[in-house]
Amino acid sequence: MSAALVAAAAMLAAGLATGSAGAAPPVQTGALPATLSAAQYGDLIKAADASSAKAAVAAELGLGAQEKLEVRSVIKNRNGDTHTRYERTYAGLPVLGGDLVVHKTKSGETKRVTKSTNARITVKSTRAPAAKKPAASKAKGSQAPRKVIWAADGKPTLAWERVIGGVQDDGSPSELHVITDAGTGKKIFEYQAIRNGVGHSQYSGKVELGTSGSEGSYSLTDAARGGGKTHDMRNGQGGNGRLFTSKQDIWGDSTPANRETAGVDAHYGAGATWDYYKDVHGRDGIRGDGVAALTRVHYGNNYVNAFWSDSCFCMTYGDGANNEKPLTSVDVAAHEMTHGVTSATAKLIYSGESGGLNEATSDIFAAAVEFHVGSDVDVADYHVGELIDIFGNGKPLRYMDEPSKDGKSLDYWKPGAGNVDVHYSSGIANHFFFLLAEGSGQKEINGVTYNSPTADGSTLQGIGIDKAEQIWFKALTEQMTSTTNYADARRATITAASDLYGADSAEAKAVAAAWTAVKVEG
Repeated sequence: MSAALVAAAAMLAAGLATGSAGAAPPVQTGALPATLSAAQYGDLIKAADASSAKAAVAAELGLGAQEKLEVRSVIKNRNGDTHTRYERTYAGLPVLGGDLVVHKTKSGETKRVTKSTNARITVKSTRAPAAKKPAASKAKGSQAPRKVIWAADGKPTLAWERVIGGVQDDGSPSELHVITDAGTGKKIFEYQAIRNGVGHSQYSGKVELGTSGSEGSYSLTDAARGGGKTHDMRNGQGGNGRLFTSKQDIWGDSTPANRETAGVDAHYGAGATWDYYKDVHGRDGIRGDGVAALTRVHYGNNYVNAFWSDSCFCMTYGDGANNEKPLTSVDVAAHEMTHGVTSATAKLIYSGESGGLNEATSDIFAAAVEFHVGSDVDVADYHVGELIDIFGNGKPLRYMDEPSKDGKSLDYWKPGAGNVDVHYSSGIANHFFFLLAEGSGQKEINGVTYNSPTADGSTLQGIGIDKAEQIWFKALTEQMTSTTNYADARRATITAASDLYGADSAEAKAVAAAWTAVKVEG
């Protein structure tokens, strides 16, 4: 971090405003993501994934002879700069935690490289004793153990990765990834891959929907948004249920008694989220490839949750307590779809501090989508799940201005934050984002009152959600990796703000100050 940013952070901690006396410099529009069609994005991937291109990058990075690169995604900026994400293999084995991002200028010059680990990827042998190989789980949906290199923490280790299926305690499906040392059989790490989380809707009033068909035969298929479909699970927990169809292009009646109503809310939320990423960040769908995810409603019976799954590229919603409060509000839909965006970009491991950042990213863009929609019915705010009444007392699921108001979330970073459930350690980044966008202290936004504190008593002025969301998106898609922690996130967002507004800009200083206010130092 530059001396200027350190000094700025110190001044802001003392209570100075983040604004400057002169006019704010304009955003460096060239640093914003370019708007790409699915075909254009495909061409970028194809070019980057060519054997000769990957070999050239590997040579430039000085990778070992047994290391290979596989392209995961490419971000292109308006000025022609590219940010290409790679997974690594070693002797043909996947390297978990070995992902990296290569940042190049339009002319092809490498500006910098962001790695999830700086460790040299090597192991003594890729042969593993058969006696230490874990047994395959018999639970439905499990996968056979696969040999990997574990590099997400410490010295790279030959390991086994086992995916255990079945059902979690709350009724959600399970995709539990368990990593064990191939030599000793001891567990190294584990994480859960399931991310918990004209129609008449229950939460947004009368809305326009993207549907397909003609008189007498319509379906909830949004041809204009990647062919996104919404299915009725019919209270089942397996398969994909049935596509919603109707003789008339009028759906639901705003009550949970009508099965179409939950479909309306979920379908509308999926469309609103698609539009947000397209309109604000130039992203054509969750993966940037123009393909929509599947939406599934009426999952299980009295299921009080919603979740995203990479394996089915789908989001799924339960009907809540007594099947009366489906978890299909716009912010929940945006939250779940954003897990897909994170998976397609930074791929933040869903455990520890990276897991908290994963959850916070979904909350951050859930709020951003609400503000982009600008509904008079579901008014935009910095609360999460305020309409689904998951606790039965009318209170939100989470509060971004002061996360600890839910009784569990962290307002500030502390040692051991990575040991806290990711839904609660996310409070650190949620609080940072609120302070960055709106500032500290008491205020009213869209009729909602907030009073956001700072750890050091500093007074911060926000830079606005429009700037804050661009900074977080750029940091997520260009700078963060699978193992990013809170200190890394601070560096990533300062880099993003500096690229967009300048290293000495009020915006970059505000980012540093907001992290300091939640006890995350560089």
